Amino acid sequence: MQGASAFQRLLDEQREEKIRVFVIWEPVLPTDLAAPSTMTLERIADTRASQYWDKEHLVSKSIGEPDGVVWDYVAVYPQGKLWEKGPPEPTYSKAPVVHAIEGTREALQKLLREGAR
Repeated sequence: MQGASAFQRLLDEQREEKIRVFVIWEPVLPTDLAAPSTMTLERIADTRASQYWDKEHLVSKSIGEPDGVVWDYVAVYPQGKLWEKGPPEPTYSKAPVVHAIEGTREALQKLLREGAR
């Protein structure tokens, strides 16, 4: 949950409307029996964020973790990149999110500068 809160603070700083965030919640712990609660979802309360429950770990599998879970991970993609058979190469990625905030900030700012040209 620290990662979600840290990411919300980053979004509070980055007011650019072009930013879109996809938050994927997956069952990881034995207590993760259902989709996240409203209180959990409110940790990222930005209108640019869409949040999804991935009970079957489809995103983790597409990223390359066939038997595991991609957990507490952030990836930054340029505008217009589409996932086809798998994800495109991210501009930046790292885990855990709480330790990736500065790199995420730098990657977003770089992409925004490049898009302004």
